[in-house]
Amino acid sequence: MKELDRILAEKLLHISAIKLQPDNPFTWASGWNSPIYTDNRKTLSYPDIRSFIKVELARLIMENFGDAEVVAGVATGAIAQGALVADTIGLPYIYVRSTPKDHGLENLIEGNLKPGQKVVVVEDLVSTGTSSLKAVEAIRNAGAEVVGMVAIFTYQFPIATEHFRKAGVELFTLSNYTAMLDAALEINYIKESDIETLKEWRKSPATWSANRADEE
Repeated sequence: MKELDRILAEKLLHISAIKLQPDNPFTWASGWNSPIYTDNRKTLSYPDIRSFIKVELARLIMENFGDAEVVAGVATGAIAQGALVADTIGLPYIYVRSTPKDHGLENLIEGNLKPGQKVVVVEDLVSTGTSSLKAVEAIRNAGAEVVGMVAIFTYQFPIATEHFRKAGVELFTLSNYTAMLDAALEINYIKESDIETLKEWRKSPATWSANRADEE
């Protein structure tokens, strides 16, 4: 029987929420060259996958952060999914902007968050962890307690693991880069010869293109 992380990885590949192009890399906003591009917003257009993710994220929260009093989505990718999860569990919902509004009350956190409340954060994708942990910082600065974070997918970067450790945030994800590679190989999305390239990128994504050029 397939594990949850493999099942979800197949679903994400099938709808092109995850795309792999080891021979024709994408360029991320950071300037990194990457053989993978992930857009989990696509899952919202597929009711069966959207519901699958909603239920499994809710399960992760109830199993690991049962004392949570508020669900927080991270803008913009996790706003909708976070709301779905909060509705499923029956908890209040807020979301955290990447930057404060430039008008009105200039809110960074949208919704009603009270000091001392215990918050679980919902994220769609974890890369280096920087943007995810900015949301955590905003919630803590508002006087609330972050009990942990759940996410749909993680690239499993070593730097992200270190960032979460330093921030004291426990992270649980539905799927991950390792499971995705296994799934992609099984459904013939990639070739066996692509695996080493894809694994090397994950080890050092910022320098991957340079390493690749040296090897060629």
